[in-house]
Amino acid sequence: MFSCVKAYEDQNYSALKRACLRRKVLFEDPHFPATDDSLYYKGTPGPTVRWKRPKVSVRASSLGRTGSDPTVPQVLMMSSPSLQDICDDPRLFVDGISSHDLHQGQVGNCWFVAACSSLASRESLWQKVIKTWTPLLPVLWLCCETIAVGLISKLHTAPVCGNRLRAAREPELGFPCLLSPRLAGCYQALDGGNTADALVDFTGGVSEPIDLTDGDLASDEVKRSQLFERVLKVHSRGGLISASIKAVTAADMEARLACGLVKGHAYAVTDVRKVRLGHGLLAFFKSEKLDMIRLRNPWGEREWNGPWSDTSEEWKKVSKSEREKMGVTVQDDGEFWMTFEDVCRYFTDIIKCRLINTSYLSIHKTWEEARLRGAWTRHEDPQQNRSGGCINHKDTFFQNPQYIFEVKKPEDEVLICIQQRPKRSTRREGKGENLAIGFDIYKVEENRQYRMHSLQHKAASSIYINSRSVFLRTEQPEGRYVIIPTTFEPGHTGEFLLRVFTDVPSNCRELCLDEPPRTCWSSLCGYPQQVTQVHVLGAAGLKDSSTGANSYVIIKCEGEKVRSAVQRGTSTPEYNVKGVFYRKKLAQPITVQIWNHRVLKDEFLGQVCLKTNPDDLQALHTLHLQDRSRRQPSDLPGTVAVHVLSSASLTAV
Repeated sequence: MFSCVKAYEDQNYSALKRACLRRKVLFEDPHFPATDDSLYYKGTPGPTVRWKRPKVSVRASSLGRTGSDPTVPQVLMMSSPSLQDICDDPRLFVDGISSHDLHQGQVGNCWFVAACSSLASRESLWQKVIKTWTPLLPVLWLCCETIAVGLISKLHTAPVCGNRLRAAREPELGFPCLLSPRLAGCYQALDGGNTADALVDFTGGVSEPIDLTDGDLASDEVKRSQLFERVLKVHSRGGLISASIKAVTAADMEARLACGLVKGHAYAVTDVRKVRLGHGLLAFFKSEKLDMIRLRNPWGEREWNGPWSDTSEEWKKVSKSEREKMGVTVQDDGEFWMTFEDVCRYFTDIIKCRLINTSYLSIHKTWEEARLRGAWTRHEDPQQNRSGGCINHKDTFFQNPQYIFEVKKPEDEVLICIQQRPKRSTRREGKGENLAIGFDIYKVEENRQYRMHSLQHKAASSIYINSRSVFLRTEQPEGRYVIIPTTFEPGHTGEFLLRVFTDVPSNCRELCLDEPPRTCWSSLCGYPQQVTQVHVLGAAGLKDSSTGANSYVIIKCEGEKVRSAVQRGTSTPEYNVKGVFYRKKLAQPITVQIWNHRVLKDEFLGQVCLKTNPDDLQALHTLHLQDRSRRQPSDLPGTVAVHVLSSASLTAV
């Protein structure tokens, strides 16, 4: 995650420090001034606020457990006579960090505080985010790249209403209240956001939303148990999780239900475990366990009051040692336990932020990652336009960026994530709204090298949503695939990052050319006059043994070959293999051969020769297999079903 770190907005910490030392002045951030421009992007100003700095007495050691440069806080955070102090002893950490250290202030940023609470439960992740090189440089995965944001050197002052920070309750713990508005552009832009975005920014993982209202999980024990196992797996491998109850109307926002939960509110999941019921040694011999989740309200108060709440009678079913292991407390601190069944009954959404393991040194599954940057751009020329919108806009859909990858196993799980660059929020530009984005995946010819121009078999499709990132997990058979990421409407522009995770390297790359390029050799060697797509669906009646043939098909055209996988033990195989050929010698036929796979030497079962014609309207052919005699070919047992599409336009397929 942190192998290549870029300074946020090109503000180099070391250069800023040297300049302040040389000029003997306090740093003032030109991108985040201590004015109303850093508070609001629209509407009239709210309550009067004052901008304050920490005192000169702040120590380098109080900013974290690492770092050895005491001159930084003394110079860059030195108190000004015209500014009052925020507090006597500002700190990032007070006796370590826990989810209870983070509380939502006056700004509606529960989504961000919930993400911080989840992060606080992962010490290894927290230290990566906060304690990198110096205690003053949090490192985040933001805008599709890893950036360093200097807290103290850049976030030099904070707005205070009364005696409290606008975005926090505890003035000593300034990290969340300073960092989040700096990245959002202003404090007002924090009002309402997406927890998934914050989780991804902290970890560089991929977020996977789960709709708990889909599939009746509350009553379907099998589905619920399968989902819990996936949630437990994400949690046990260091991932971050949040939950929420969807607010349908504005009146529902932050409306408290009779059970104590709040609608339109983000809760951090701080623990997931199977709880053993019973007392003493007898509990170890009982198989009864309860699927449970611990959640935290960012307000630091107002908890669930149903079964397994803090004072619930149900806790008598659990031994004292088990309760201590779970950290059960009886206080209104915003943290509480629920059964997963109740979670599925009352909550509507869960967001899992998975940390994708790409380390070969890990004992867990290692993924191969392909990472590509792209953009939706507008252009008057359709061949150069890259903002065609979703499949609803058939005339422009194939003008979008296209990426090809390969599944090299008989079947493989593929994880795909597309993340758009967020819009900046300022008073001048307004709050940036995410584009509605998604992507489609098509199974294409085994030898495709150029962009798609017509619909092929759709292998999978993501949802379209105005979220910063969209994730899809899918199982696909061996073959070659094209991903087409799009905005929902045509003409919208933006940058994005595409990540593809497979078990073996996928050779993922962008398709840039629409057709074979013309070179200086084209006049001598010729240039394709026709494009032909050959789709071999299957065969029937093949010569075989009592156990059936182990057959495969080879498509040949002008020295190029496409081969299918072996279909074992059947005389009626389904190959479903495609090839696309850009042809110079139109008089030369395309040959489709079927072979029987054997240990020592493969056996030829027959072939057909295709003389393609763009005017031939009979695209689907069922042909008898013949031998390879050039004089008088004779029929062999079996037929093959072939779909052929040819065109003089090289961008027709």
